[in-house]
Amino acid sequence: MRCPYCSNNDTQVKDSRPSEDNTAIRRRRYCADCGGRFTTFERVQLRELQVVKKTGRRVPFDRDKLMRSVQIALRKRPVEPERIERMVSGMVRRLESMGESDIKSDTIGKLVMEGLKMLDDVAYVRFASVYKNFREAKDFEELLGELSGDENAPEE
Repeated sequence: MRCPYCSNNDTQVKDSRPSEDNTAIRRRRYCADCGGRFTTFERVQLRELQVVKKTGRRVPFDRDKLMRSVQIALRKRPVEPERIERMVSGMVRRLESMGESDIKSDTIGKLVMEGLKMLDDVAYVRFASVYKNFREAKDFEELLGELSGDENAPEE
């Protein structure tokens, strides 16, 4: 594993242990050249996933990008990091077990929406506003009406 500080290719593993949700191995590493310490995670990958964008363009699936999107929606919300990690790991497992290598970006967006709706309503609305490209306050009102199950919510 290459050192992120000095790019030395020879680093040593000092400690290995399973992550909290047992879906990865957490390794503490040490670089003998610069003395830098860093952590890596080793995860099982069932298949190489490709994300098919709305334009038809294909890009490799990036778990870290998915995690960043979820974390942005959950910024300053009272949700434990372990719950976020479990949610993202669950989404990745679902995507990998679908049996397809090509996954539509809409499918990923819907999975994130489902997960955030169960985790935190505010994060759900934040993500939905970007994912569904809200343009005016009425869009928020409709989503909030759906969320609360309010019969008096504005209709289209």
